[in-house]
Amino acid sequence: MDCPPFDMFFYGTLMRGQRNHAYCHGALRARNATVRGSLYDLPEGYPALVVLEEDVLAVGTANPIRDASEARFRTRPDGIPALEQPTVSGELYTFDDAGERLRALDRLEGFVPGDPTSPYERVLIPAHAEDGTLTFAWSYVVRHPTGRHLPGGHWPA
Repeated sequence: MDCPPFDMFFYGTLMRGQRNHAYCHGALRARNATVRGSLYDLPEGYPALVVLEEDVLAVGTANPIRDASEARFRTRPDGIPALEQPTVSGELYTFDDAGERLRALDRLEGFVPGDPTSPYERVLIPAHAEDGTLTFAWSYVVRHPTGRHLPGGHWPA
């Protein structure tokens, strides 16, 4: 089955130069981006993103092909919100292999669709690319972070 291109926003170990970047092999495009949210440096040695509930457009499901399509056709009645503080910096990747890619990333992040005990949740949020493009991207967020708040929104600090 053909999969539409979809975007992922990464802010930690999946970024260029970090230990899990190999999961990004085969990306169609990579660029710097920013999202509205707060970043925490967890004691385990990786970061956690917290976003505003109003920015969550969808939650990931067990159907990665549908999730990829959802991102392409999703709209917000009020449009994409202005980029306000606080913000988190990261990288925006475009992929075209949702079936394999999202399953592998979900395993890496410990996200089990529908399981409230999963440490991370995959959500669709607005992302602002450095070239001014606004898009909806999937990202992994936590509900209740622990660790040290990174007020500058960059990891590693």
